[in-house]
Amino acid sequence: MNNIISFIDENKERYIDELSNFLRMESISSSPQHKDETYRCAKWVESHLRDMGIDTVEFIETEGHPIIYAEWMGAPGKPIVLLYGHYDVQPVDPIELWTTGPFEPTIRNGDMYARGTTDDKGQVFTHFKSVEAYMRLHGSLPVNLKMIIEGEEEIGSANLEKFVRENKEKLKADIVLISDTSMYAKGVPTICYGLRGLSYFQIDLTGPDRDLHSGSFGGAVQNPAQALSEMLASLKDKNGKIKINGFYDDVRRLTKKEREAFARLPFNEKKYAKQLGVKELFGEKGYSTLERVWARPTFEINGMWSGFTGEGAKTVLPSKAHAKVSMRLVPDQDPKKIARMFKKHIKEIAPKNVKVELTEMHGAKPALAPIDSLGVQAATKALRKGFGKKPLYQREGGSIPIVVTFQQVLNATPVLLGFGLPTDNPHSPDEHLNLENFHNGVKTSAYFFDTLAGMSNGK
Repeated sequence: MNNIISFIDENKERYIDELSNFLRMESISSSPQHKDETYRCAKWVESHLRDMGIDTVEFIETEGHPIIYAEWMGAPGKPIVLLYGHYDVQPVDPIELWTTGPFEPTIRNGDMYARGTTDDKGQVFTHFKSVEAYMRLHGSLPVNLKMIIEGEEEIGSANLEKFVRENKEKLKADIVLISDTSMYAKGVPTICYGLRGLSYFQIDLTGPDRDLHSGSFGGAVQNPAQALSEMLASLKDKNGKIKINGFYDDVRRLTKKEREAFARLPFNEKKYAKQLGVKELFGEKGYSTLERVWARPTFEINGMWSGFTGEGAKTVLPSKAHAKVSMRLVPDQDPKKIARMFKKHIKEIAPKNVKVELTEMHGAKPALAPIDSLGVQAATKALRKGFGKKPLYQREGGSIPIVVTFQQVLNATPVLLGFGLPTDNPHSPDEHLNLENFHNGVKTSAYFFDTLAGMSNGK
Protein backbone atom coordinates (compact mmCIF):
# COMPACT_ATOMS: atom_id res chain seq x y z
CA MET A 1 0.00 0.00 0.00
CA ASN A 2 2.91 2.40 0.56
CA ASN A 3 3.39 3.03 -3.15
CA ILE A 4 -0.34 3.68 -3.62
CA ILE A 5 -0.43 6.23 -0.81
CA SER A 6 2.77 7.88 -2.06
CA PHE A 7 1.27 8.16 -5.55
CA ILE A 8 -1.86 9.79 -4.10
CA ASP A 9 0.23 12.26 -2.09
CA GLU A 10 2.37 13.14 -5.11
CA ASN A 11 -0.66 13.83 -7.32
CA LYS A 12 -2.88 15.83 -4.96
CA GLU A 13 -2.50 19.09 -6.93
CA ARG A 14 -3.36 17.35 -10.19
CA TYR A 15 -6.47 15.93 -8.55
CA ILE A 16 -7.64 19.41 -7.61
CA ASP A 17 -7.13 20.65 -11.18
CA GLU A 18 -9.09 17.71 -12.60
CA LEU A 19 -11.85 18.11 -10.04
CA SER A 20 -12.10 21.78 -11.02
CA ASN A 21 -12.71 20.76 -14.63
CA PHE A 22 -15.47 18.40 -13.46
CA LEU A 23 -17.07 21.16 -11.36
CA ARG A 24 -17.07 23.74 -14.16
CA MET A 25 -19.70 21.79 -16.09
CA GLU A 26 -23.19 23.11 -15.32
CA SER A 27 -24.91 19.73 -15.01
CA ILE A 28 -28.17 20.94 -13.46
CA SER A 29 -30.44 17.97 -14.14
CA SER A 30 -33.69 19.78 -13.35
CA SER A 31 -33.08 22.55 -15.89
CA PRO A 32 -34.05 21.98 -19.56
CA GLN A 33 -31.70 24.85 -20.43
CA HIS A 34 -28.79 22.80 -19.07
CA LYS A 35 -29.60 19.53 -20.86
CA ASP A 36 -26.70 19.82 -23.30
CA GLU A 37 -24.25 20.74 -20.53
CA THR A 38 -25.46 17.81 -18.42
CA TYR A 39 -24.90 15.52 -21.41
CA ARG A 40 -21.41 16.97 -21.87
CA CYS A 41 -20.66 16.23 -18.22
CA ALA A 42 -21.75 12.61 -18.70
CA LYS A 43 -19.37 12.31 -21.66
CA TRP A 44 -16.60 13.78 -19.49
CA VAL A 45 -17.19 11.10 -16.84
CA GLU A 46 -17.13 8.38 -19.52
CA SER A 47 -13.84 9.67 -20.92
CA HIS A 48 -12.28 10.09 -17.50
CA LEU A 49 -13.07 6.52 -16.47
CA ARG A 50 -11.41 5.24 -19.64
CA ASP A 51 -8.35 7.42 -18.99
CA MET A 52 -8.11 5.90 -15.48
CA GLY A 53 -7.56 2.49 -17.04
CA ILE A 54 -11.06 1.01 -16.83
CA ASP A 55 -11.52 -0.78 -20.15
CA THR A 56 -15.25 -1.59 -19.88
CA VAL A 57 -17.16 1.70 -19.87
CA GLU A 58 -20.69 2.06 -21.24
CA PHE A 59 -22.56 5.28 -22.03
CA ILE A 60 -26.22 4.39 -21.50
CA GLU A 61 -28.93 6.68 -22.86
CA THR A 62 -32.17 6.92 -20.87
CA GLU A 63 -35.41 8.83 -21.28
CA GLY A 64 -33.70 11.50 -19.20
CA HIS A 65 -30.00 12.01 -18.59
CA PRO A 66 -27.41 9.29 -19.36
CA ILE A 67 -26.07 6.66 -16.96
CA ILE A 68 -22.38 5.77 -17.06
CA TYR A 69 -21.65 2.13 -16.25
CA ALA A 70 -18.13 0.74 -15.88
CA GLU A 71 -16.56 -2.44 -14.54
CA TRP A 72 -13.27 -4.12 -13.80
CA MET A 73 -13.69 -7.79 -12.91
CA GLY A 74 -10.11 -9.04 -12.79
CA ALA A 75 -9.97 -10.27 -9.17
CA PRO A 76 -11.50 -13.77 -9.13
CA GLY A 77 -12.83 -14.83 -5.74
CA LYS A 78 -12.70 -11.31 -4.31
CA PRO A 79 -15.75 -9.26 -3.29
CA ILE A 80 -17.61 -7.23 -5.91
CA VAL A 81 -18.01 -3.56 -5.01
CA LEU A 82 -20.60 -1.46 -6.81
CA LEU A 83 -19.63 2.21 -6.62
CA TYR A 84 -22.60 4.56 -6.96
CA GLY A 85 -22.45 8.32 -7.46
CA HIS A 86 -24.03 11.11 -9.48
CA TYR A 87 -22.71 13.84 -11.75
CA ASP A 88 -25.81 16.05 -11.71
CA VAL A 89 -26.14 19.00 -9.34
CA GLN A 90 -28.78 21.22 -7.77
CA PRO A 91 -29.83 24.61 -9.22
CA VAL A 92 -27.78 27.54 -7.96
CA ASP A 93 -30.49 30.06 -6.98
CA PRO A 94 -30.30 32.49 -5.29
CA ILE A 95 -27.24 33.33 -7.39
CA GLU A 96 -26.65 36.66 -5.59
CA LEU A 97 -25.75 34.82 -2.37
CA TRP A 98 -22.71 33.12 -3.89
CA THR A 99 -19.41 34.75 -2.99
CA THR A 100 -17.88 33.51 -6.25
CA GLY A 101 -19.48 31.95 -9.31
CA PRO A 102 -21.10 28.56 -8.62
CA PHE A 103 -19.33 27.02 -11.61
CA GLU A 104 -16.05 28.85 -11.08
CA PRO A 105 -14.19 26.57 -8.61
CA THR A 106 -12.42 28.73 -6.06
CA ILE A 107 -10.22 27.76 -3.10
CA ARG A 108 -10.60 29.78 0.12
CA ASN A 109 -9.15 28.83 3.50
CA GLY A 110 -8.57 25.22 2.50
CA ASP A 111 -12.04 24.69 1.02
CA MET A 112 -13.04 24.43 -2.64
CA TYR A 113 -16.23 26.36 -3.46
CA ALA A 114 -18.48 25.40 -6.38
CA ARG A 115 -21.81 23.70 -6.96
CA GLY A 116 -21.31 19.93 -6.69
CA THR A 117 -18.16 19.99 -4.57
CA THR A 118 -19.73 17.91 -1.81
CA ASP A 119 -22.93 16.76 -3.54
CA ASP A 120 -21.66 14.70 -5.24
CA LYS A 121 -18.88 15.35 -7.75
CA GLY A 122 -16.12 15.94 -5.21
CA GLN A 123 -17.02 12.89 -3.15
CA VAL A 124 -17.34 10.42 -6.01
CA PHE A 125 -14.09 11.81 -7.44
CA THR A 126 -12.21 10.53 -4.36
CA HIS A 127 -12.93 6.99 -5.55
CA PHE A 128 -12.03 7.78 -9.15
CA LYS A 129 -8.57 8.85 -8.00
CA SER A 130 -7.93 5.88 -5.74
CA VAL A 131 -8.92 3.51 -8.54
CA GLU A 132 -6.63 5.41 -10.88
CA ALA A 133 -3.71 4.98 -8.46
CA TYR A 134 -4.14 1.20 -8.46
CA MET A 135 -4.54 1.00 -12.22
CA ARG A 136 -1.54 3.23 -12.96
CA LEU A 137 0.81 1.41 -10.56
CA HIS A 138 -0.41 -2.19 -10.74
CA GLY A 139 -2.78 -2.40 -13.69
CA SER A 140 -5.28 -4.07 -11.35
CA LEU A 141 -7.48 -3.61 -8.28
CA PRO A 142 -7.55 -5.67 -5.06
CA VAL A 143 -11.30 -6.27 -5.51
CA ASN A 144 -13.77 -6.44 -8.38
CA LEU A 145 -15.39 -3.11 -9.16
CA LYS A 146 -18.54 -1.98 -10.92
CA MET A 147 -19.64 1.66 -11.19
CA ILE A 148 -22.93 3.44 -11.76
CA ILE A 149 -22.62 7.19 -12.14
CA GLU A 150 -26.03 8.71 -12.91
CA GLY A 151 -27.30 12.14 -13.90
CA GLU A 152 -30.71 12.29 -12.22
CA GLU A 153 -30.16 11.88 -8.48
CA GLU A 154 -31.21 15.47 -7.80
CA ILE A 155 -34.54 14.89 -9.57
CA GLY A 156 -35.44 11.56 -7.98
CA SER A 157 -33.42 9.06 -10.09
CA ALA A 158 -36.44 8.47 -12.30
CA ASN A 159 -34.65 6.11 -14.72
CA LEU A 160 -32.12 4.47 -12.43
CA GLU A 161 -34.42 2.08 -10.57
CA LYS A 162 -35.67 0.69 -13.88
CA PHE A 163 -32.06 0.25 -15.03
CA VAL A 164 -31.15 -1.60 -11.83
CA ARG A 165 -34.16 -3.90 -11.98
CA GLU A 166 -33.63 -4.69 -15.68
CA ASN A 167 -29.90 -5.38 -15.15
CA LYS A 168 -29.97 -7.37 -11.92
CA GLU A 169 -27.41 -9.95 -13.03
CA LYS A 170 -25.12 -7.41 -14.68
CA LEU A 171 -25.03 -5.31 -11.49
CA LYS A 172 -24.72 -8.20 -9.04
CA ALA A 173 -22.49 -7.08 -6.16
CA ASP A 174 -21.66 -7.83 -2.55
CA ILE A 175 -21.30 -4.22 -1.42
CA VAL A 176 -22.62 -0.88 -2.64
CA LEU A 177 -20.17 1.93 -1.89
CA ILE A 178 -21.74 5.41 -1.72
CA SER A 179 -20.09 8.69 -0.76
CA ASP A 180 -22.99 11.14 -0.69
CA THR A 181 -23.21 11.67 3.06
CA SER A 182 -21.30 13.72 5.63
CA MET A 183 -18.89 13.10 8.47
CA TYR A 184 -20.16 14.23 11.85
CA ALA A 185 -17.71 17.16 12.05
CA LYS A 186 -14.27 18.19 10.83
CA GLY A 187 -11.66 15.95 12.43
CA VAL A 188 -14.32 13.38 13.35
CA PRO A 189 -14.29 10.61 10.71
CA THR A 190 -17.67 8.95 10.68
CA ILE A 191 -19.49 5.97 9.18
CA CYS A 192 -23.15 6.63 8.38
CA TYR A 193 -25.21 3.49 8.90
CA GLY A 194 -28.75 4.80 8.51
CA LEU A 195 -30.85 7.11 6.34
CA ARG A 196 -34.42 8.23 6.79
CA GLY A 197 -37.13 7.54 4.24
CA LEU A 198 -39.58 10.02 2.77
CA SER A 199 -43.23 10.62 1.95
CA TYR A 200 -43.86 13.89 0.10
CA PHE A 201 -47.21 15.46 -0.85
CA GLN A 202 -48.75 18.54 -2.38
CA ILE A 203 -52.05 19.64 -0.87
CA ASP A 204 -54.47 21.78 -2.93
CA LEU A 205 -57.58 23.29 -1.37
CA THR A 206 -60.30 25.02 -3.37
CA GLY A 207 -63.12 27.09 -1.88
CA PRO A 208 -65.08 29.50 -4.08
CA ASP A 209 -64.67 29.13 -7.85
CA ARG A 210 -62.75 32.43 -8.10
CA ASP A 211 -60.94 34.96 -5.91
CA LEU A 212 -63.51 37.14 -4.12
CA HIS A 213 -63.56 40.67 -2.74
CA SER A 214 -62.78 40.20 0.95
CA GLY A 215 -65.03 43.10 1.93
CA SER A 216 -68.03 41.89 0.00
CA PHE A 217 -67.69 38.18 0.73
CA GLY A 218 -65.54 37.89 3.86
CA GLY A 219 -67.58 36.11 6.53
CA ALA A 220 -69.79 34.38 4.00
CA VAL A 221 -67.56 31.54 2.74
CA GLN A 222 -64.72 29.39 4.00
CA ASN A 223 -61.29 30.88 3.26
CA PRO A 224 -59.09 28.07 1.86
CA ALA A 225 -55.91 29.73 3.19
CA GLN A 226 -57.36 29.82 6.69
CA ALA A 227 -58.62 26.24 6.41
CA LEU A 228 -55.27 24.94 5.18
CA SER A 229 -53.38 26.78 7.92
CA GLU A 230 -55.59 25.27 10.61
CA MET A 231 -55.33 21.77 9.10
CA LEU A 232 -51.55 21.87 8.96
CA ALA A 233 -51.24 23.35 12.44
CA SER A 234 -53.33 20.49 13.83
CA LEU A 235 -50.94 17.82 12.57
CA LYS A 236 -48.47 18.28 15.45
CA ASP A 237 -49.04 18.97 19.13
CA LYS A 238 -47.12 21.45 21.30
CA ASN A 239 -44.53 18.76 22.10
CA GLY A 240 -43.76 18.07 18.44
CA LYS A 241 -45.63 14.77 18.26
CA ILE A 242 -47.35 14.00 14.95
CA LYS A 243 -51.11 13.51 15.34
CA ILE A 244 -51.83 11.17 12.47
CA ASN A 245 -53.51 8.05 13.79
CA GLY A 246 -51.12 5.06 13.58
CA PHE A 247 -48.16 7.16 12.40
CA TYR A 248 -45.75 5.73 15.02
CA ASP A 249 -47.01 2.13 14.98
CA ASP A 250 -44.05 0.71 13.03
CA VAL A 251 -41.26 2.97 14.28
CA ARG A 252 -38.25 0.93 15.35
CA ARG A 253 -37.02 2.18 18.69
CA LEU A 254 -33.43 3.20 19.20
CA THR A 255 -31.45 0.69 21.20
CA LYS A 256 -29.78 1.66 24.45
CA LYS A 257 -26.41 1.18 22.74
CA GLU A 258 -27.37 3.56 19.92
CA ARG A 259 -28.61 6.24 22.30
CA GLU A 260 -25.40 5.99 24.31
CA ALA A 261 -23.32 6.24 21.11
CA PHE A 262 -25.21 9.37 20.01
CA ALA A 263 -24.76 10.90 23.45
CA ARG A 264 -20.98 10.45 23.23
CA LEU A 265 -20.76 12.58 20.09
CA PRO A 266 -19.40 16.12 20.63
CA PHE A 267 -22.67 18.03 20.24
CA ASN A 268 -23.49 21.44 21.71
CA GLU A 269 -27.16 22.44 21.46
CA LYS A 270 -26.54 26.16 22.04
CA LYS A 271 -23.82 26.28 19.40
CA TYR A 272 -26.00 24.33 16.98
CA ALA A 273 -28.89 26.75 17.50
CA LYS A 274 -26.59 29.72 16.98
CA GLN A 275 -25.28 28.25 13.73
CA LEU A 276 -28.87 27.96 12.51
CA GLY A 277 -29.78 31.49 13.57
CA VAL A 278 -32.48 30.47 16.06
CA LYS A 279 -32.81 31.27 19.76
CA GLU A 280 -33.66 27.72 20.78
CA LEU A 281 -34.28 24.30 19.25
CA PHE A 282 -37.61 22.50 18.98
CA GLY A 283 -38.66 18.93 18.35
CA GLU A 284 -40.36 15.83 19.69
CA LYS A 285 -40.28 15.77 23.48
CA GLY A 286 -38.29 12.96 25.12
CA TYR A 287 -35.53 12.76 22.52
CA SER A 288 -32.22 14.52 22.02
CA THR A 289 -31.66 16.71 18.96
CA LEU A 290 -29.45 14.11 17.28
CA GLU A 291 -32.03 11.40 17.95
CA ARG A 292 -34.76 13.58 16.45
CA VAL A 293 -32.89 14.40 13.23
CA TRP A 294 -31.43 10.92 12.67
CA ALA A 295 -33.79 8.34 14.09
CA ARG A 296 -37.25 9.82 14.68
CA PRO A 297 -39.91 10.52 12.02
CA THR A 298 -40.96 14.07 11.24
CA PHE A 299 -43.67 16.10 9.54
CA GLU A 300 -42.60 19.40 7.96
CA ILE A 301 -44.28 22.07 5.86
CA ASN A 302 -41.95 22.75 2.93
CA GLY A 303 -43.92 25.53 1.30
CA MET A 304 -47.29 27.35 1.37
CA TRP A 305 -48.91 29.79 -1.03
CA SER A 306 -52.33 31.35 -1.56
CA GLY A 307 -54.04 34.53 -2.69
CA PHE A 308 -52.21 37.78 -3.35
CA THR A 309 -48.48 37.77 -2.60
CA GLY A 310 -47.26 40.74 -4.64
CA GLU A 311 -46.19 44.17 -3.44
CA GLY A 312 -48.77 46.48 -1.93
CA ALA A 313 -52.30 45.47 -0.94
CA LYS A 314 -55.06 43.60 -2.69
CA THR A 315 -58.04 42.66 -0.56
CA VAL A 316 -58.98 39.24 -1.88
CA LEU A 317 -60.45 36.12 -0.38
CA PRO A 318 -58.47 33.48 -2.29
CA SER A 319 -60.08 30.71 -4.25
CA LYS A 320 -57.22 28.28 -3.65
CA ALA A 321 -54.53 27.44 -1.12
CA HIS A 322 -51.59 25.10 -1.54
CA ALA A 323 -48.87 23.45 0.50
CA LYS A 324 -46.02 21.03 0.00
CA VAL A 325 -45.29 18.79 2.97
CA SER A 326 -42.81 16.04 3.73
CA MET A 327 -42.63 13.26 6.27
CA ARG A 328 -39.20 11.78 7.01
CA LEU A 329 -39.53 8.14 7.96
CA VAL A 330 -37.44 5.72 10.00
CA PRO A 331 -37.13 1.93 10.11
CA ASP A 332 -39.60 0.12 9.87
CA GLN A 333 -42.05 2.66 8.46
CA ASP A 334 -43.39 2.01 4.96
CA PRO A 335 -43.88 5.13 2.80
CA LYS A 336 -46.89 3.57 1.06
CA LYS A 337 -48.59 2.84 4.37
CA ILE A 338 -47.77 6.30 5.71
CA ALA A 339 -49.14 7.86 2.50
CA ARG A 340 -52.44 6.04 2.97
CA MET A 341 -52.65 7.21 6.58
CA PHE A 342 -51.85 10.78 5.59
CA LYS A 343 -54.45 10.94 2.82
CA LYS A 344 -57.13 9.48 5.08
CA HIS A 345 -56.29 11.90 7.90
CA ILE A 346 -56.27 15.01 5.67
CA LYS A 347 -59.62 14.17 4.16
CA GLU A 348 -61.09 13.60 7.62
CA ILE A 349 -59.94 16.95 9.03
CA ALA A 350 -60.69 19.09 5.95
CA PRO A 351 -63.76 21.34 6.26
CA LYS A 352 -66.70 20.08 4.19
CA ASN A 353 -66.97 23.39 2.34
CA VAL A 354 -63.56 23.10 0.59
CA LYS A 355 -62.40 20.66 -2.07
CA VAL A 356 -59.20 18.75 -1.24
CA GLU A 357 -56.74 17.33 -3.78
CA LEU A 358 -53.68 15.36 -2.68
CA THR A 359 -50.77 14.63 -4.99
CA GLU A 360 -48.20 12.09 -3.84
CA MET A 361 -44.90 13.34 -5.27
CA HIS A 362 -42.10 11.22 -3.80
CA GLY A 363 -41.65 8.21 -1.58
CA ALA A 364 -38.58 6.42 -0.26
CA LYS A 365 -37.98 3.71 2.29
CA PRO A 366 -35.56 4.24 5.18
CA ALA A 367 -32.28 2.34 5.08
CA LEU A 368 -30.03 0.73 7.68
CA ALA A 369 -26.64 -0.91 7.08
CA PRO A 370 -25.50 -3.59 9.53
CA ILE A 371 -22.54 -2.17 11.46
CA ASP A 372 -21.01 -5.62 11.83
CA SER A 373 -21.09 -6.34 8.07
CA LEU A 374 -17.86 -6.98 6.15
CA GLY A 375 -18.18 -3.77 4.15
CA VAL A 376 -18.87 -1.47 7.09
CA GLN A 377 -16.05 -3.00 9.12
CA ALA A 378 -13.64 -2.60 6.20
CA ALA A 379 -14.72 1.03 5.86
CA THR A 380 -14.18 1.56 9.59
CA LYS A 381 -10.59 0.30 9.35
CA ALA A 382 -9.97 2.31 6.17
CA LEU A 383 -11.24 5.54 7.73
CA ARG A 384 -8.95 5.06 10.71
CA LYS A 385 -5.96 4.71 8.37
CA GLY A 386 -7.02 7.51 6.04
CA PHE A 387 -7.81 10.10 8.72
CA GLY A 388 -5.59 8.85 11.55
CA LYS A 389 -8.44 8.59 14.06
CA LYS A 390 -10.88 5.97 15.21
CA PRO A 391 -14.18 6.68 13.42
CA LEU A 392 -17.58 7.04 15.03
CA TYR A 393 -20.99 5.83 13.83
CA GLN A 394 -23.98 8.00 13.05
CA ARG A 395 -27.20 8.10 11.09
CA GLU A 396 -28.34 10.92 8.80
CA GLY A 397 -31.71 12.58 8.49
CA GLY A 398 -31.81 12.76 4.71
CA SER A 399 -32.85 10.17 2.14
CA ILE A 400 -31.05 8.39 -0.72
CA PRO A 401 -33.90 6.30 -2.20
CA ILE A 402 -31.69 4.17 -4.44
CA VAL A 403 -29.91 2.68 -1.39
CA VAL A 404 -32.97 0.58 -0.57
CA THR A 405 -33.30 -0.47 -4.22
CA PHE A 406 -29.71 -1.74 -4.16
CA GLN A 407 -30.43 -3.63 -0.93
CA GLN A 408 -33.66 -5.21 -2.15
CA VAL A 409 -32.89 -5.89 -5.81
CA LEU A 410 -29.18 -6.73 -5.64
CA ASN A 411 -29.08 -8.00 -2.04
CA ALA A 412 -25.99 -5.82 -1.60
CA THR A 413 -24.88 -4.30 1.70
CA PRO A 414 -24.60 -0.49 1.59
CA VAL A 415 -21.47 1.28 2.84
CA LEU A 416 -22.15 5.01 3.31
CA LEU A 417 -18.65 6.46 3.37
CA GLY A 418 -19.01 10.25 3.28
CA PHE A 419 -16.23 12.84 3.35
CA GLY A 420 -18.33 16.00 3.36
CA LEU A 421 -19.26 18.09 6.40
CA PRO A 422 -22.66 19.26 7.66
CA THR A 423 -21.44 22.84 7.11
CA ASP A 424 -20.61 22.33 3.41
CA ASN A 425 -23.87 23.93 2.19
CA PRO A 426 -25.08 21.23 -0.19
CA HIS A 427 -28.15 22.53 -2.08
CA SER A 428 -27.33 26.07 -0.88
CA PRO A 429 -25.17 29.01 -2.02
CA ASP A 430 -21.43 28.72 -1.40
CA GLU A 431 -21.40 24.91 -1.45
CA HIS A 432 -17.87 23.74 -0.66
CA LEU A 433 -15.67 20.77 0.23
CA ASN A 434 -12.73 20.73 2.59
CA LEU A 435 -9.66 19.78 0.56
CA GLU A 436 -7.98 17.98 3.45
CA ASN A 437 -11.07 15.79 3.72
CA PHE A 438 -10.97 15.28 -0.05
CA HIS A 439 -7.33 14.18 0.01
CA ASN A 440 -7.85 11.92 3.03
CA GLY A 441 -10.93 10.58 1.29
CA VAL A 442 -8.85 9.45 -1.70
CA LYS A 443 -6.50 7.60 0.65
CA THR A 444 -9.41 6.14 2.62
CA SER A 445 -10.93 4.81 -0.60
CA ALA A 446 -7.63 3.13 -1.49
CA TYR A 447 -7.37 1.63 1.99
CA PHE A 448 -10.98 0.43 1.74
CA PHE A 449 -10.34 -1.65 -1.38
CA ASP A 450 -7.16 -3.11 0.10
CA THR A 451 -8.71 -3.80 3.52
CA LEU A 452 -11.82 -5.39 2.02
CA ALA A 453 -9.68 -7.74 -0.07
CA GLY A 454 -7.65 -8.74 2.98
CA MET A 455 -10.70 -9.26 5.21
CA SER A 456 -12.32 -11.46 2.57
CA ASN A 457 -9.29 -13.72 2.91
CA GLY A 458 -9.81 -13.88 6.64
CA LYS A 459 -6.91 -11.56 7.43
